[in-house]
Amino acid sequence: MLNKRFRLVVMLTLTIALFASYFAKVSAQSNVVELNFYYPTAVGGAISQLFDKYAAEFTAANPDIKINSTYVGGYDDIYKAVQTQISGGGAGPDVAIFLAADLYSLIDNDYIVPMTDFIKNTPDGDKYVDDFYPAFLANATDAGVLWAMPFQRSTPVLYYNKDMFKEAGLDPDKAPETWQDMLDYAKKLTKADGSRWGLMIPSDGFPYWLFQGFAISNGQNLVGDEANKVYFNTPSTVEALQFFVDLANKDGVMPKGIIKWGDTPTAFNAGQVAMIYHTTGSLTNILANAKFDVGVGFLPKGKAGYGAPTGGGNLYILKNSSPEKQAAAWKWIQFLTSPEKQADWTVNTGYIAARKSAWEVEALKNLVAEKPQYAVARDQLEFAGKELSTHSGLEVRQTFGKAVAAALTEEKTVQQALDDAQSDAEKLLADFQ
Repeated sequence: MLNKRFRLVVMLTLTIALFASYFAKVSAQSNVVELNFYYPTAVGGAISQLFDKYAAEFTAANPDIKINSTYVGGYDDIYKAVQTQISGGGAGPDVAIFLAADLYSLIDNDYIVPMTDFIKNTPDGDKYVDDFYPAFLANATDAGVLWAMPFQRSTPVLYYNKDMFKEAGLDPDKAPETWQDMLDYAKKLTKADGSRWGLMIPSDGFPYWLFQGFAISNGQNLVGDEANKVYFNTPSTVEALQFFVDLANKDGVMPKGIIKWGDTPTAFNAGQVAMIYHTTGSLTNILANAKFDVGVGFLPKGKAGYGAPTGGGNLYILKNSSPEKQAAAWKWIQFLTSPEKQADWTVNTGYIAARKSAWEVEALKNLVAEKPQYAVARDQLEFAGKELSTHSGLEVRQTFGKAVAAALTEEKTVQQALDDAQSDAEKLLADFQ
């Protein structure tokens, strides 16, 4: 009898323990905050695998937060996707990487919340912000308010084939310093039979962005500190675009017409072109696939010196997200922007680590020592200007892109194309004066 009672007590105890364990698991699962994270990409490589790895590491350290990572195409695609979801009454993501230049459109549409309160409630929050490169914060700040944290940041750089430089009698360790140098080099590198071009600069996808390097280095960026003004048809901009157009239509060192963004690194790695303009975010992919020595240099100088725009994406927290999810999103942002993760991001992609301290992380220090190409875009930040960002940002950028296309295809003169773009942009910005 005693044994039966003992067995009954043991069975009841085990049953209670099992139920307790079950309900503890259910309770823990019900307390998990799920974050929907959207990200785009504009480069080749295994970006999705990287974000999956980061999400797993983050959840391991923060078991009460689960990251649902979703790839949503290019920068314009992710903006349109969120716009469609929110306008349709949906919630959209809780945290996302949008183009840094989308800042004003995101503010105007009331899609995002500022980072200011999160930073104030974070120990050493000011030190955290001060560790980011000022050039990157320019496209994250409006009227002294910080709305986003730099993450997937870049500048365009000049890639060149060192083997082809040697073949043409050029110094393989020296990128062209000026526009004229670049043109002279390109003439030597172009083959008359059409089998190789000296230079390719993409003119679809982000035509305004790559052209900004010409504009800034010639003395006038396309945008200033005010989000309701653009400088599309100033004399220096006209001169810069004329030089760009002439590379193909007059000098014959670049293919005529529109050059595809995605095709350019492929053509470079295939040996079809000696020099290209592209994002530093393509660096890891280019180095992994090139069968030759790859050189990387600053964008060449115009009459005002070196100049390049910053680019890429920032991390934003969406306003439609609940306060609980916004707090979790801030933790995720801090994780992604930690020096260690920023260093790892640069090692795996070529994007510029946005925090100064990231460049002291051993993995990135070792990479730069082995492959100094990774430090070029970072060093170019000294000469970098703000990316084209205004109210009605996408439409304004498209307006300028159409002007570049019209000039390159000789549908319009450079002056006419830029005059029309200035007029169209001013109409788009009229409501914001």
